Amino acid sequence: MDMIKDKKKLIFMGLVLCVLLFIGAYGILTFGGTQEPSVGKASVEVPKLKETTPEFESRLEAVDALEREEETVPPSVYQEKYLDSAGYYDKQLSDTMKKRMIDSVYQLGASRYQKLQRFQNAYEVSVVRDTLSKRQVKLTKKAVKAMEVKMKAMALEHQLFFASNPEENVEQHIRNTDEELWVRVDGTQTVKQDYRLRMRLSKSAKVDGITLEKNTLLYGFVSFKPNRTILKIENLNGRAVQFEAYDLDDGSKGIYIENSFQEDVRKQVVGDVVDDINLAGVPQVSGIKQLLRRSNRQVKVTVIDNYQLILKLKQ
Repeated sequence: MDMIKDKKKLIFMGLVLCVLLFIGAYGILTFGGTQEPSVGKASVEVPKLKETTPEFESRLEAVDALEREEETVPPSVYQEKYLDSAGYYDKQLSDTMKKRMIDSVYQLGASRYQKLQRFQNAYEVSVVRDTLSKRQVKLTKKAVKAMEVKMKAMALEHQLFFASNPEENVEQHIRNTDEELWVRVDGTQTVKQDYRLRMRLSKSAKVDGITLEKNTLLYGFVSFKPNRTILKIENLNGRAVQFEAYDLDDGSKGIYIENSFQEDVRKQVVGDVVDDINLAGVPQVSGIKQLLRRSNRQVKVTVIDNYQLILKLKQ
């Protein structure tokens, strides 16, 4: 029994010793280590500088000490061999470059050929000049005189050619021109002696082989006769073709005017007759002519818009 009691005491003492050792070890681990310095209100710690800034004696040394940043180019999505100098993507870039090289070779060959051709032409010209100079030395005085005569004859022919004044072939113009042109007056117009009347083609027509479309502008010059206004067209579309205007209503030459103008127009006719009179001892004739002509200039005729006329070719 004593042995059992001694064993129990030993076990109990061992357990107590283990507990005490555990408590002591835990206290040492928890509270026995070095504590980090804490920043208090009274004292503030200054951080330690790891690296010092270098000092330079001049700006040039400072600039040289700067590290240059290298440009970083991001990788391209496309393959670089398919990118041209402008940065455009082209799958057939290699074929294009080959064609350019071939074209450059052809151009270089063509330029060289042109230079050689020029050199050959210059050589031929120099040879011709040499031969001509030799022939000129061999020419006799008679040959020189004959050449001078030929040159004078050529100069005379040249001068006569440009001095000539050939007559225009009017028959050729008439042959390729319609005999009748249908026209109408373009707007209401008031005209006097030698005024021009503006007209337009009612139908397309052919003048000197050229077709004039409908509504082409035409101009006729005005003169007067008893109860008629005469229109003459001497130039049409730049061609010397003469036409005379006929009234579409009565078919007579000119435009019919009212009887109120009959006396004024008759004065013009009398003036034309007086122009042919030349009697000695009658000094009043010139005064009469001036009076009649002055009255003739005051005659006015108003032609209404769309007045229909027929222009007939003057034979």
